[in-house]
Amino acid sequence: MQVSVIQVGNSKGIRLSKTLLEKYQITDKIELVLENDYIILKPVVEPRKNWEEAFAKMHRNGDDKLFIDSVFEDENWC
Repeated sequence: MQVSVIQVGNSKGIRLSKTLLEKYQITDKIELVLENDYIILKPVVEPRKNWEEAFAKMHRNGDDKLFIDSVFEDENWC
């Protein structure tokens, strides 16, 4: 696929199609990797993104209960 290099202020840039942005879930940032004379664009992966929201949903559903009691009840942590 060929894309045009365009003027963006004092810099230059490229445009990515909506299809590519959606397919690779690119929103605000990408990682640019320079490797063996290639420029590789990778979506930024945020491993813990939306965890807070997921934990809140688990709490609302009652899915955040322990399966077993603490095995360290008799431990002295002092």
